[in-house]
Amino acid sequence: MLENIRSILIGITEEGDADERSSALAYGLSLARHADAHVTVQAASLKLTVPYTFVRTFAEGLVAAENRRVDALARTVADASRRAAAASGLACTTQAPQLAYPALIRSFTALARSHDLTVLDAEPIALAVDRGVIEAVLMDSGRPLIVVPQGREAFAGDRIVVAWDGSAKAARALNDALPFLRAAGQVELVSVTGEKDLAHTVPGAEIAPHLARHGVTVDVLALPAIDGDVAETLRNHARLTRADMIVMGAYVHSRLREMVLGGTTQSLLKSAPVPLFLSS
Repeated sequence: MLENIRSILIGITEEGDADERSSALAYGLSLARHADAHVTVQAASLKLTVPYTFVRTFAEGLVAAENRRVDALARTVADASRRAAAASGLACTTQAPQLAYPALIRSFTALARSHDLTVLDAEPIALAVDRGVIEAVLMDSGRPLIVVPQGREAFAGDRIVVAWDGSAKAARALNDALPFLRAAGQVELVSVTGEKDLAHTVPGAEIAPHLARHGVTVDVLALPAIDGDVAETLRNHARLTRADMIVMGAYVHSRLREMVLGGTTQSLLKSAPVPLFLSS
């Protein structure tokens, strides 16, 4: 059993594609079974609005019909989640609010603060609604997040790769992931060299004793960056070692007063071979 994971939030955003399947839902329920945790599923539908008065008469009927359709889809997901959780013996709370984009972001973020971690579907498109939810939870919830790529529907945590560069973000992610690291059979602390100066950071060999005191035995590795690309190096290593999860700190920069994710984080969110455990 995973220790200290008692409440898991699974977030799903329904935008109208009835054929779209959520890997986060199946993965989150599988994780909850391993942890014997309570599950909250928020299947929120994105509410459309008509912003211009002169087209309102023509469009409001179409928009109202579409809002009813996506609301029904979200409620169907919530009901199916409740039944799936009950069949597994899990306690589950479901919500299916219909919210405009800003309120949807606030709702997910606030709800994430009252859970041990959040599980969301990966979203390769940077400007998509689901990416906005991912970034908001990372920046504003104060809780860790697992981002699940398409097709990864069963939780597995035997082999874990920890991306380590000695930074505060990496240390936060490492500590947040301790329940998973203690339960894993193999943990690798991987530092990628050649992309930035690591001379003034805490080496992996120095953090290993800290992990040992928490019952985690690690292998410490230094890998040269493939063409200077940290994300591709981590992706390649995860594939070669058949890892179940990558743990890393999510980097956030301020650009023209707008918070944006760092390049390695963005690249892995765009394409990751395994679920990402992220903290910021």
